[in-house]
Amino acid sequence: MKAKILRNVARKKRHMRIRSKISGTHQRPRLCVYRSLNHVYAQIIDDEKGNTLACASTLDREIRDKIKHGGNCEAARLVGQLLARKAREAGIQQVVFDRGGYIYHGVVKSLAEGAREGGLDF
Repeated sequence: MKAKILRNVARKKRHMRIRSKISGTHQRPRLCVYRSLNHVYAQIIDDEKGNTLACASTLDREIRDKIKHGGNCEAARLVGQLLARKAREAGIQQVVFDRGGYIYHGVVKSLAEGAREGGLDF
């Protein structure tokens, strides 16, 4: 249990280092990723105003019916595609990708690929 806590502290430290360099604007908002063991969450955020412009997760009804488990790559790809669709409806085409301190591999990479397939540019 102690190793898990230390791993999350290191992730949060990486995330703060990334966030000091990445910021979302009105023209190019930030796509933020959070993953837990059971679910994947993504938001598109305008940091200048502090508004969430679009969000999607494995808890959304559209995705929940299609998947068995919400913490895998297949579910993350669906979340990315749903988020891209919601972003296009809000008039967003370009974003800055914030991986949240996670390694760009597996679930995070699948979410990014799904968002790209959905039409987001980053």
